[in-house]
Amino acid sequence: MLPTTSRSRSSSSSSRANPMFLQYFRRIVKWQQMDVEYTFWQMLNLCTSPKVVYQHTKYHKQTKNQWARDDPAFIVICSLLLAVATVAYCATYDHSGSHAVVVVVSVLLSHFLITGAVIATCCWFLTNSYLREEAPNSHVVEQRVEWLYTFDVHCNSFFPMFVLLYVIHYFLSPLLITHGFIPLLLSNLLFMVGASYYHYLNFLGYDVLPFLERTTFFLYPIGVVIVLSPILILSGFNPSRYFMNMYFSQRI
Repeated sequence: MLPTTSRSRSSSSSSRANPMFLQYFRRIVKWQQMDVEYTFWQMLNLCTSPKVVYQHTKYHKQTKNQWARDDPAFIVICSLLLAVATVAYCATYDHSGSHAVVVVVSVLLSHFLITGAVIATCCWFLTNSYLREEAPNSHVVEQRVEWLYTFDVHCNSFFPMFVLLYVIHYFLSPLLITHGFIPLLLSNLLFMVGASYYHYLNFLGYDVLPFLERTTFFLYPIGVVIVLSPILILSGFNPSRYFMNMYFSQRI
C-alpha cells in the first residue's frame, strides 16, 4: 500500500500546482490585487540585506504552504523598470523609433524572461534530481522545489544586477564605451560584481530550502567569473562596448 500512497501524494501535489499557476497568471492583469509596497521593500532589501528577504520566504512557506510567491507584482514591476531603463538607452543611443521598440522587446525577453525561464528550468531540474536530501524513512513527506520558486530566485537575483548593469551602467556609459584602459577596467569590474552578486543571491535562494544539500554548488560560478575577469581585461575585451555595439552599433 505504501507505493500507492506515494503516487496519490504525487498526483495531489501536481493537481495543486495547476490552480496555483492559473491564479498566478490571472493576477498579472489585476494590478489592484498586487502588493506593490511589499515588492519595493523586497527590491530594496535584495540590494542591501538579501538574507532578510529569504527569511520572509520561510514565513511565506509557513502561512501559504508554498515557497513560491503567489503575487506576480515582482515580475511585473521588474519588467516595467527594465523596459524604462531600455527606453532611456534608446533615447540616448538609438537612431529610430521602430528600432527602439525592437530593442526594448528584445531586452525584456532575452535578458530577463526567456533567459530566466531557461535558468529556472535548469535549476529546477538540478535541485530536484541531485541536491535533495534523501528521506530517512518512507513516512516522511517528500518535498520538491517548485518551478515557480526557481523563477522567483532568478528574479530576486536579477534585480540587483539590473541596478548595476542597467541603471548605474547607463550613467557611466559615456565613459565605459570609450577606448582606453580605465574604461576597460571599470567595465569589467562592474560586470564582475553584477554577475557575482547574481550567483550569490541564487545561492541564498536555494540554501534557505531545508531539504536541499550541497547548495554551495551555486557559488561555483562566482569563481569562474573572478578567474575570467582578468583574462578579459588582459585580452582587451570591454563588455560595455560589446553589448552597446550589439544594439546601437551606428552610435558607438
